[in-house]
Amino acid sequence: MLGAGLVEVPPVPYRDPASAVMADPQVPEKRRFCSRCEEPVGRTREGRAGRTEGFCRNCGHPFSFTPKLRAGELIGGQYEVLGCLAHGGLGWVYLARDHNVSDRWVVLKGLLDSGDADSLAASTAERAFLAEVEHPNIVKIYNFVRHGGSGYIVMEYVGGESLKDILLRHRKDQGEDAALPLGQVIAYGLEVLRALGYLHGVGLLYCDFKPDNAIQSEEQLKLIDLGGVRRSFDVNSPIFGTPGYQAPEISDQGPSVTSDLYTVGRTLAVLSFAFRGYTRRHLRSLPPRGEVPLLARYESYHRLLRRATHPDPAQRFQSAAEMAEQLTGVLREVLSAEDEMPRPAPSPLFGPEQHAAGTEVAGAGTLGAAGVPAGGAAVPVLARLDAVAAAAALPVPLVHGADPAAAFLGGLNVRDPRDLAGALSGAPMSSPEVRLALVRVRIGLGELDEAGRLLEQIGTDRPGDWRTDWYQGVRALAAGRGADAAQIFDALYDLMPGEPAPKLALAFCHEVRNDTPAADRFYETVWRTDPTHVSAAFGLARARLAAGDRAAAERVLDSVPRISSHYVAAQLAAVAAAVRGRGPGELNAATLIGAGRRLEALSLDRGRSAAFSAEVLEAALVWLRSGAAAGAAGGELLGIPMLEAPVRGRLERMYRLLAKLAEGAGHRHAMVRRANSVRPRTLF
Repeated sequence: MLGAGLVEVPPVPYRDPASAVMADPQVPEKRRFCSRCEEPVGRTREGRAGRTEGFCRNCGHPFSFTPKLRAGELIGGQYEVLGCLAHGGLGWVYLARDHNVSDRWVVLKGLLDSGDADSLAASTAERAFLAEVEHPNIVKIYNFVRHGGSGYIVMEYVGGESLKDILLRHRKDQGEDAALPLGQVIAYGLEVLRALGYLHGVGLLYCDFKPDNAIQSEEQLKLIDLGGVRRSFDVNSPIFGTPGYQAPEISDQGPSVTSDLYTVGRTLAVLSFAFRGYTRRHLRSLPPRGEVPLLARYESYHRLLRRATHPDPAQRFQSAAEMAEQLTGVLREVLSAEDEMPRPAPSPLFGPEQHAAGTEVAGAGTLGAAGVPAGGAAVPVLARLDAVAAAAALPVPLVHGADPAAAFLGGLNVRDPRDLAGALSGAPMSSPEVRLALVRVRIGLGELDEAGRLLEQIGTDRPGDWRTDWYQGVRALAAGRGADAAQIFDALYDLMPGEPAPKLALAFCHEVRNDTPAADRFYETVWRTDPTHVSAAFGLARARLAAGDRAAAERVLDSVPRISSHYVAAQLAAVAAAVRGRGPGELNAATLIGAGRRLEALSLDRGRSAAFSAEVLEAALVWLRSGAAAGAAGGELLGIPMLEAPVRGRLERMYRLLAKLAEGAGHRHAMVRRANSVRPRTLF
């Protein structure tokens, strides 16, 4: 499961237990603190090394950092101690061999300071909770034994490296500012969220997650050091945490599901970029996005971290499953940005795209020479995005299965908006989902005031439902209020950073506001990650054309898959992008021939075939008559030699065909006049 099937995480070789034993087990002086008042203890003074045992000079509380078990001791009549593995906030960790169960390797975890009542209580609590825990991503607890007046937890040996050690090793190889690859970090985060979700489901809180407390062995990640675990309703047990990772409200409100998720967000940040000052200047914040290249590049990841570590617990993710869903979406987006390979997936919140907006080619079949109408201004390749059509094309939030009218709504197959409005008005019950569906229909019918009244009622009945905000944004977009809609959708992007729907909505809003660079950014993110959103492809093509990059627009249009119902429209737009509005100096034989081959490869009706053929031939004629074509003509265009006389002859036939197909007299006469103007000169 490591990597969610999307990213390969380098395995960490299993470490031989005997080689992991510390040769000289000591607690470094910089990590020696009084367990009661947290003042430094056991430090070097006047040239004398600090004591490992003694009394705190500040409060008089005794301290001891000396291991209590020696190699060779037999604990509980079956566990032979081999030595110390590590030390942590709650105790020494020893390696032992279980003589009663096939001499398997086990770990004994004892107290760092056995004289501290809080540490003793935490150890006792850990023993009780861990008997209930059974999950592949959490270290397995075998037993609890007493020896020499102290208690020890017996757990499985996980031979690998902690996330902290993996990061330190990576920095040793790559430089002190190096961070782990983002895909790898997110893969770790997803595994941790699986484990925390399990704990939360059985009423437990982890409380002290950090990179030290997860070990990768081979291709599996496991939570270790469950010393801070407590029941969710426990208000009396001591609370353990680590500065830089612990949520700010712990001291006042105590731990919670959201405070656990806060620690995951902080850990993701520490592992993914050089997070300087995370225990000091940024103890309660993230660094500005502009100061961290990774966050500047991956906006969705930044927004996910921002929500996970929000100062207000109510603004964070409310469950491990919710955070994992959004983190998985962010992972797909990150990986697609790295290798340009799309990674679409069904959304847990929105349905698939019902139809696309902005796929119409502008002005085809009515153009003069080189794609310029009678007025003289160049016709755009793609029609301008219509705000109403864009609003209608946005993905629709899924119906909650628990809604009493869910079955009724699932059985509706009415397509006509007015018939659908009638069916919804006559629904057997007026549930929240029925009212939301009716809002969507009212917006589609242009009845925005009625939609607004319905949304006010829903907001009163169901405060906090994000779908109410979604439809407020859709309503604002349909009304052409792009700035208002963008503000709403931006807040929803914060709420669901892994979803493509808010990004597509923001792209529409920015295009309606004529903010092409911003629209380009969001269109590209959506299309690169999930090519089922064809609206994003055409929007991105419009943005590239507006920036004057025809080649980039053609590449985007070519990326619309053949199986898409909009493939032909994309290819016709690519033809127009190649030739429309271009002067002779911007054209060449290869461009013209390529446009002709695109047309020949498509199955088109007579009208569209003639219209686009005429456009390509018009461009070719302008180019052939200019000095730019001198000595460069050659090859075939639409089955004829690319010479002036054959091009004129074919172009005349195209215009006469268009005249026959014209619906109005004005258009028909224009096509006849154009045919007469381009016909080859003859003796008769």
